Amino acid sequence: MEIGKLPNEVLKKIVFENISNRRKDILVGAAIGEDNAIIDFGDEVCIMSTDPITGATKDIGKLAIYISCNDVASSGAEPIGALLTILAPPETTEKDIELVMREAGKASKELNIEIMGGHTEITDAVTRMVISTTVVGKQLKKNMIDSKTTQVGDKVLISKYAGIEGTSIIAKELESYLENKMDKENIKAAQDMGDSISVIKEGTICGEIGVKYMHDITEGGVLGAIWEGAMAVNKGMKVYKDLIPMKEVTKEISSILGIDPYRLISSGSMLIVTAEDKVKTIKDRLAKEDIEITVIGEIIEEGIFIEENGETKEIQAPASDELYRALSILK
Repeated sequence: MEIGKLPNEVLKKIVFENISNRRKDILVGAAIGEDNAIIDFGDEVCIMSTDPITGATKDIGKLAIYISCNDVASSGAEPIGALLTILAPPETTEKDIELVMREAGKASKELNIEIMGGHTEITDAVTRMVISTTVVGKQLKKNMIDSKTTQVGDKVLISKYAGIEGTSIIAKELESYLENKMDKENIKAAQDMGDSISVIKEGTICGEIGVKYMHDITEGGVLGAIWEGAMAVNKGMKVYKDLIPMKEVTKEISSILGIDPYRLISSGSMLIVTAEDKVKTIKDRLAKEDIEITVIGEIIEEGIFIEENGETKEIQAPASDELYRALSILK
């Protein structure tokens, strides 16, 4: 099988079909395009999300905290605690573990969450360190985002720009490969994009304003998120390629490596669906936080499309993320 997340059709067939028991107190369970599970606790709900870090070897302690917190933020909720499972190969040193925990500790302080526990193990079942993080958040039930309210004509927005996380990871992991192919200043700028991978501010602010759907743009990139988002809201989406914001350095790195930046993992960007009359409020609120927000399309009755140079094409389901193809150079 291809490296990366299971394809959605396989996920449906061999994972979702075997989830047979359902409970009334699980308000949101496993589904394509849903970043979190949501549990009913009366007036409040508990938001939970879990994610591994597998595509990077640098800054993985920081990424482990930020990525799962981003998922919780896509429900408009406040992340409060994390559980870390660290699986490390036999050649791992105590200093390696200490570095990861120092990064995770710093990130958790920045986001005001607590590392509540977890598991740390040395094992020959992995060839490099793997971290899986489960983050817990809380929210008033009355503030839950309801994707079922999405209507034709609602606007599709993206925060910041596409390809944030993937650009940063590639620039760090392939720094020596890129050194003779682009300016050092651009490599450094690409690496620094990793400082923008949190979507907690836009998630909580949009949750307060009242949007209809949010999805943290991770594996599969912005086009993958659009496809998954359409599945989640049970409507069509049409976006315009020239409206999707992207840094020039992302385009430069993608050109050098021959990858599609629109299919590149992009933690740090949030896909948002909202009524048109709330777009200005969202833009004004996020501008105060120095967060860019761009309308890239709208909800349609059916179909998932992207328009480029006047030509409309169907967006296909996400496959293996372009990050893995880029990092294959290291092999």
